[in-house]
Amino acid sequence: MGVRYETAWRWFRDGKIQGQRIGPHTIIITEGERPPEERTQRVAIYARVSSHEHEANLDQQAERLLSYCAAKGYQVSKVVKEIASGVNDSRPKLLALLEDQSITLIVVEHKDRLTRFGFRSLETLLRGQGRALEVVNEAGNETEDLMADLTAILYSFTARLYGQRRAKRKTETVIRALEAGESEADNAPG
Repeated sequence: MGVRYETAWRWFRDGKIQGQRIGPHTIIITEGERPPEERTQRVAIYARVSSHEHEANLDQQAERLLSYCAAKGYQVSKVVKEIASGVNDSRPKLLALLEDQSITLIVVEHKDRLTRFGFRSLETLLRGQGRALEVVNEAGNETEDLMADLTAILYSFTARLYGQRRAKRKTETVIRALEAGESEADNAPG
């Protein structure tokens, strides 16, 4: 079946597979298929850090997630690592992962590794597709990441504000040019 002996033992103990116990350390499995929920499940892990300064933590985070999945008996189909702010909603690797409907379970270390805002919305939408999110550690994360994300939010809103001002000035310039062009056209001999 391609699983570790710990997984097979857990399946036998939980009644997911049928077998016969022979001696204190031996079980003979009497069926050849995986349990239905394990057959169709495709698991992906998603690891994210906010900046390149924390890039070393990215591999460590992925390794912790792989260990967790192995302990749970999950066979990981995809490992996705991304360096981006949790506030940024246009992360290409996360979007591709969410779009891939063959993935039935996404495992993250903390909720905020997936997103800072809207976790419940993503969870609800995935559940509606017959998919799921699993959070390894429900506890809060580092203060540094929160501060980095707060800075990213302020930067984003400031950039939008200045962008709107610049767009307004550009629009006003275009309108003045058009008005000047019309008045010249009105005064031109016809």
